[in-house]
Amino acid sequence: MKWDNQLINHLQWSNAIINREGKEIVAQEIAAVAEEGDVIGAGSGSTVYLTLFALAERIRKESLHIEVIPASAEISMTCIQLSIPQTTLWNKRPDWAFDGADEVDPERSLIKGRGGAMFKEKLLIKSSGKNFIIVDDTKLVDHLGSRFPIPVEVFPSALTLVESEMQRLGASEIALRLASGKDGPVLTENGNFILDTRFSYIDPSLEENLKAITGVIESGLFIGYDVEIVVAK
Repeated sequence: MKWDNQLINHLQWSNAIINREGKEIVAQEIAAVAEEGDVIGAGSGSTVYLTLFALAERIRKESLHIEVIPASAEISMTCIQLSIPQTTLWNKRPDWAFDGADEVDPERSLIKGRGGAMFKEKLLIKSSGKNFIIVDDTKLVDHLGSRFPIPVEVFPSALTLVESEMQRLGASEIALRLASGKDGPVLTENGNFILDTRFSYIDPSLEENLKAITGVIESGLFIGYDVEIVVAK
């Protein structure tokens, strides 16, 4: 018996999509990369969402056979809505992946994680043979931390330990991310908290130093990764 997934079938993006026209053009460009039999990692964010529609159109028109490994529940549900086949990292590794970013510096280092999915996003990027990072020009910065704090996913019981260790590393501001649709803190898909953290200077070693703190699951710093930046004008 096939489920009648009314909730998923009527799913829409939760917020207004900024620069939608530019992002849709880039979504078409990224979808054009897909080849028969590809396994594709899909991060999170509005541009990823729009790219799934472009991929679904190719599947429909060309009978293209691809599989997507999603980084978040909302991207997975969008794949179900669009009848895009899915797989997991247990079964396959992505041939290539695409994602967004909150900040991109001139060395192609990134801050990601406003959507709270940085752990799975980083896992996909590390597992993939090629990675496209899709942004608009408002995400291009001279140095990381210019506009957004660094999200850090933290095991709940380790909250105060992680706070003190990040202060020792020089954090100038640490805030527990609170939810807007529920009381209390945001919970990641792994059931963890997010600390939004600012540093006056982001050293190239900071990503590694944050990850070394007991209780830190992952950070939104992506420093020195082999990624191709695609800018939506």
